Amino acid sequence: MDRIQATNELAFRVGFSGYSGHLRVEPLSTVERTNPVKSLPDFILPPAFPRENHESLKEHLEEEYLLPRLDSDELSAEKAGRQWDFDWFERVKVIQEPSLPRSVVVPTWELPFRRQKSGSEQGRWEPNSVQVDMSELTVGAPDSSPLPRVAGPAKDFVRGSINKRPFRPGGLDDSQSLERILPSGATNGEWVHELLNGGPAQSTAPSLKQGLDLGELKAYPCSWNVYKDQSPFNTTSKEKLNELSVQFDDLFKKAWEEDIITEYEGDGHLSKEDSPKSDDEVGKIDVFESVSETALSVLDEILSAESGGLASKSDGSVDAGGRQQKEAWALSGSSEWIAEHFYELVPDMALNFPFELDTFQKEAIYYLEKGDSVFVAAHTSAGKTVVAEYAFALASKHCTRAVYTAPIKTISNQKYRDFCGKFDVGLLTGDISLRPESSCLIMTTEILRSMLYRGADIIRDIEWVIFDEVHYVNDAERGVVWEEVIIMLPRHVNIVLLSATVPNKVEFADWIGRTKQKKIQVTGTAKRPVPLEHCLFFSGELYKICENETFIPQGLKAAKDALKKNSTNTVGRGSLAMRDGGYGQKREYSNRSKQNKHSGSQNFGSFSGISGGNQNNGSGQNNWGSRRSEASQWLQLVNKLSKKSLLPVVIFCFSKNRCDKSADCMSGTDLTSSSEKSGIRVFCDKAFSRLKGSDRNLPQIVRVQSLLRRGIGVHHAGLLPIVKEVVEMLFCRGVIKVLFSTETFAMGVNAPARTVVFDTLTKFDGKEFRQLLPGEYTQMAGRAGRRGLDKIGTVVVMCRDEIPEENDLNHVIAGSATRLESQFRLTYIMILHLLRVEELKVEDMLKRSFAEFHTQKTLPETQQILMRKLAQPTKAIECIKGEPAIEEYYDMYLEAEEYGNQISEAVMLSSDAQRLLFPGRVVVVKSQSAQDHLLGVVVKGPSTNMKQYIVLVLKPDLPSSMQISNVQDKRSGDGPQAYLLMPKSKRGVEDYFYPSTSRKGSGAINIKLPHQGSAAGVGYEVRAMDSKEFLCICKSKIKINPAGLLEDISNTAFSKTVQELLELKSEGKKYPPALDPREGGYSVSDLKMKDMNLVEAYNKWTRLLQKMSMNKCHGCIKLEEHITLAREIKKHKDEIDKLKYQMSDEALQQMPDFQGRIDVLKEIGCIDADLVVQIKGRVACEMNSGEELICTECLFENQLDDLEPEEAVAIMSAFVFQQRNTSEPSLTPKLSEAKKRLYNTAIRLGELQVHFKLLIKPEEYAQDNLKFGLVRVVYEWAKGTPFADICELTDVPEGLIVRTIVRLDETCREFKNAAAIMGNSALYKKMEAASNAIKRDIVFAASLYITGV
Repeated sequence: MDRIQATNELAFRVGFSGYSGHLRVEPLSTVERTNPVKSLPDFILPPAFPRENHESLKEHLEEEYLLPRLDSDELSAEKAGRQWDFDWFERVKVIQEPSLPRSVVVPTWELPFRRQKSGSEQGRWEPNSVQVDMSELTVGAPDSSPLPRVAGPAKDFVRGSINKRPFRPGGLDDSQSLERILPSGATNGEWVHELLNGGPAQSTAPSLKQGLDLGELKAYPCSWNVYKDQSPFNTTSKEKLNELSVQFDDLFKKAWEEDIITEYEGDGHLSKEDSPKSDDEVGKIDVFESVSETALSVLDEILSAESGGLASKSDGSVDAGGRQQKEAWALSGSSEWIAEHFYELVPDMALNFPFELDTFQKEAIYYLEKGDSVFVAAHTSAGKTVVAEYAFALASKHCTRAVYTAPIKTISNQKYRDFCGKFDVGLLTGDISLRPESSCLIMTTEILRSMLYRGADIIRDIEWVIFDEVHYVNDAERGVVWEEVIIMLPRHVNIVLLSATVPNKVEFADWIGRTKQKKIQVTGTAKRPVPLEHCLFFSGELYKICENETFIPQGLKAAKDALKKNSTNTVGRGSLAMRDGGYGQKREYSNRSKQNKHSGSQNFGSFSGISGGNQNNGSGQNNWGSRRSEASQWLQLVNKLSKKSLLPVVIFCFSKNRCDKSADCMSGTDLTSSSEKSGIRVFCDKAFSRLKGSDRNLPQIVRVQSLLRRGIGVHHAGLLPIVKEVVEMLFCRGVIKVLFSTETFAMGVNAPARTVVFDTLTKFDGKEFRQLLPGEYTQMAGRAGRRGLDKIGTVVVMCRDEIPEENDLNHVIAGSATRLESQFRLTYIMILHLLRVEELKVEDMLKRSFAEFHTQKTLPETQQILMRKLAQPTKAIECIKGEPAIEEYYDMYLEAEEYGNQISEAVMLSSDAQRLLFPGRVVVVKSQSAQDHLLGVVVKGPSTNMKQYIVLVLKPDLPSSMQISNVQDKRSGDGPQAYLLMPKSKRGVEDYFYPSTSRKGSGAINIKLPHQGSAAGVGYEVRAMDSKEFLCICKSKIKINPAGLLEDISNTAFSKTVQELLELKSEGKKYPPALDPREGGYSVSDLKMKDMNLVEAYNKWTRLLQKMSMNKCHGCIKLEEHITLAREIKKHKDEIDKLKYQMSDEALQQMPDFQGRIDVLKEIGCIDADLVVQIKGRVACEMNSGEELICTECLFENQLDDLEPEEAVAIMSAFVFQQRNTSEPSLTPKLSEAKKRLYNTAIRLGELQVHFKLLIKPEEYAQDNLKFGLVRVVYEWAKGTPFADICELTDVPEGLIVRTIVRLDETCREFKNAAAIMGNSALYKKMEAASNAIKRDIVFAASLYITGV
């Protein structure tokens, strides 16, 4: 090879040696030879590996990685001839869950006036789709789509997991809490600046005990400059191009804005003269911003509406001044236009109905097709379910999911049966999970809340959530669940709300729209599909009192006439009634013990025979004595209804005991034919065949079957679930003619009747007896009238001993329904669920509750006022003595004034001061209008007729028009007319007297207070005042003539009194020396002030006065002027602070409760000091059926470890049992000890909450959350005792026993999940065994709605 020049003429040559390809360097001689052969390169052997190319790489990859190959270890020569076991399925790595795509195709939304319809089918607009990178849809990105979340395991697809993050709620996109919360030192550079100066580094992360050890850091010389970025360069070329391009629509928008601005200028809204000088700039900005928003909203309304009839009146309305009001989220109206053009607007319906739809149904379906959320308010049986069915059909058509939620489990089961034949339906309740993979899911609201908090992946697919019976939000116990679910729903979920008629439906829809940041279309109807007539039933006759919502007073008058006639006929039979009453009372008491288990705590109140309340009649006959006439009254009613063809009838009684007794009264009544009896017997045999033999012969089942065969039924919470379902199904078939029911039948079952009867118009609500609310009456009365069968529905009110008043009847029948009110309250489990996620704050949940709706709605206006206040220029105080110190002086002045008022008020209220305030005592009165206080004298002290002092005070200036009372001449013919004071409760503001005759000197007052006049060139006023209005009591006393001032109204007396007061002021002082310490010269002991707080206030006040005298502002000639300016500045600052407080989280109503609950959670270890949820908090998140704190403490204190599974599940029944008053169970020693231990834990937690200022009582807290009435029953049931035997151990109805045990199974499942989190395998197995022990026989019999009959 050629020679290579090196340093100092050192030559060498490079080559490869051998097949290994090593580099060889050979030195050459320094003398260059001219031999041409040397210039030829040396022979180089070929490389060991050929040069790689595309083909060789492809062959190598296929050989190494792609071609199948047997395992060399298993098939080696050493193992040849030996049988080997090889499981191919274990070696295969199967991906359990699908991987997340890197990109997703999403539709793009375009403005209506830019949509292209020409190329689409039937002229309809089809949205375009774009491919979006998933990195742009992450949690921190502006788009809050739920798609980018990583999918969890398949077992948590439906129910979710405590380890999953909830989906981002819709409407929270603009919340600052979604941004990562960083300390201020990290954002403003203080930490970096401190580190560069040699300070300690922030090395410990929040919620961690230790951090990085960076050693000793030294200061680094640096300069600290802060620059503001003026020109962002992240604008893409496409955005720049869009900024430069101008389209016709943009020009149209700009012209529209200019027209509106010109119009506003013409109206004078932008004139500078109208606004104050300090608000010029701010007002200008605000008006232009509002104008631009107005222009855009008006333009969107005009251009986005498909027709003029669709424009909403509630959105974008214009006030009298020509300005547009705020945009409303609840839209209503335009139903007639939609109904006329419905089949043009919705040509391809997702579900066809065999009947003509009503107007509100067409409107709701049209909005559903548009993808809008809908609020439907209509009467019972008006057809609201049609809207729910169409939402199901849309979900099936769009290959998405729809969720139907109901407040009662019975409604869920019934809807599952109704929808099964039409849609792919699944059911999710606390104890049932049927086909959760279905596209249409029916569940209780609590299940949906749990899914939202636990981040169930099924929520990705949900398009519609249907809330049925929305008026249930008024429920005090469970209404909060509805608000939580509405707030937590993600943005992509649309809402359908079905409710009875409520007066504030637009307000509620506006709250939902504002919370979710989406429009809510409000529709419905106040028209009943079957009109109602209301009647009174008295003495065997029906009296119509209301028809077509018009009250008929003639019917009420006829009923009252019949009552009078009946009362006169029964006067002579008083002794017979007394004898019958005694016999009836004895018989009633003998039967009470058997029927008591159906009564609860409502025995006496609901057994009233009067529609107006629990009262006795005038003949002295008591309620128990009228027991024998109950049967005849019910027979009269049923016979009357049967003759008028008004059966079947639902009779609402507001007590379980009342329902059973009323049904037993009709023992001799048979209302069914032989064929109906046969059908009832066959149906009952099939329904009860799923029970084992002993359960089929339960007393309740035998008794109810006997009633059903005669066409009579009962329905209340005390019945077994399977018995209730049998009654409901038979009533829907029409074979039950008379049904005695509680009010739960009106809400829980969709089964209308021909007639509805109210046993009484009063009910016991758990606290007191009260009249029915109009909303409750309307809900129950709405069951009268079957659509398509009856032309009119009949509502009957039973009257026994008296007729209700017209006002009461009118209020109940025609009164307005109950408003939807917020029942939102904070719970520990809600706080813990929200604290698990950094992006969600409890404050955001509080702000978006219905309770805070009106406050949050006015926040934009409050913010504008605050911006104007902040923009106002502050007035500076120019001090002639250098740097102003008036702020400090004014603060001391205010503090001294506060202490002075405290001392003055205490002194004036003391007995010593009252003793000194006799007529003639000079006082200083607080000024009400002027800066200076007023000098006065006490004219008259308090008396029995008047509790105030009468004082004459000198006015600072003589008014131009002095009102002097006209005094009647004593020498007139009738003599003087005196005026005495009326009692305080009977006089008005100016009426301080009433006329009376009196002699001179009797203490009468002949002047009208306040009395004004002038004497000696000075104005005066005589007024009445309390001792609190006295600023101080002066040392001076003057002689006055009270009779001449008050009775004779002598000008001489007034002149002399005024002159003496002026002489006191002419001594060189503004006021005479005072007994009050503020005027100096007297100590606290002079006025005998012995209160320690008052003495301390006086000492502080004295020190402040001394400190003020040392300030340079004291004695300044401009002190008064500067005090006035300081007062204005202080007032301005206070207004700003008040506005800031109103906009802050601290102003929320439940913020104090939230702070107290946070402190409780910290104290027991559920969260740490940084609000990070600990393992104890995660366990508490699993507790949904019981009180979370008590359940968690029970687990962490290992209270269930020494108990057997049967004993553990028996003690756990205290968490879910609801009834308060039960008989005391007899417990084993072990169970008694466990009960005492758990109760003490609840008391300790209650005392802890009281310590942190929560408004609870420990005893009530423990009694409300722990009810041990079924401990013995559950213990025996878990040990295998038959159901008939455990019913004998308690007076609790059978239905409540079954409900408690069913809920107890859910509690066992929650405790089992908590044990898995804690790592307690023994508790896990114990809960599993306990759950298996109680799941048997009639308690867990399958629902007839689910399995069919």
